[in-house]
Amino acid sequence: MPAVKYGTQKIQFNHVIDKALKHAYITVDFYDGVILKSPSINETKAKETVHKKGKWILEKLKLVERIPPGKIATGSRLLYLGRRYYVDVLQDASVKNASVRFNHSKFMIKVNPDLTERELAIKEALEKFSREKSIIKITPRIKSWSQTTGLTPTDIKFRKLSKRWGSCTKSNEVIINFDAVKLPFTLIDYIVVHELVHIKHKAHSKEFYKELGKFIPEWKDLDDKLCGMKL
Repeated sequence: MPAVKYGTQKIQFNHVIDKALKHAYITVDFYDGVILKSPSINETKAKETVHKKGKWILEKLKLVERIPPGKIATGSRLLYLGRRYYVDVLQDASVKNASVRFNHSKFMIKVNPDLTERELAIKEALEKFSREKSIIKITPRIKSWSQTTGLTPTDIKFRKLSKRWGSCTKSNEVIINFDAVKLPFTLIDYIVVHELVHIKHKAHSKEFYKELGKFIPEWKDLDDKLCGMKL
């Protein structure tokens, strides 16, 4: 996949040539990513066209970078640790239902071709992936922040939460929504510290936010970003 560097960021794009077109144009979509459609032009010209629209593209990517519901198919994009990755869905009779593998550049989802509940099987496989990865990726951060804040949970659990990214129980168990593994580490850390601070302050009081601000000074900005993410 071709790419251009705009400032410190890398913009990957697909180039679709349509000889019927008179001018090039760019679309930005969650599932399709950045697509340049143009008449016949070479790769250098294609990259120049994308680079010229770099600022606009990055702004659009921020708007569409949400956790989406819906059907997962080849060409979809899935969020993992704040980045969107291409998805390949393959039929494989050796798989009982569905399986998910991530190779650091894309997701490979294998599905048994005889399944009648294909989408459900893919959803369950992706949830299993998120649960396993959240334990691996987020648990060490909870332990690290626990040392930094001096706030130690009685237990750490990862669950599917329908309306929250995390919670802290009366007995000081910290529960993290395993979908949080889709977010960038800056937001993951905010969720973690937010719940750890609830060990000391159960309510969202002035004291709570004062304590939160000691460790995450930019918590207001991060909270706004988190509110824009769909559960």
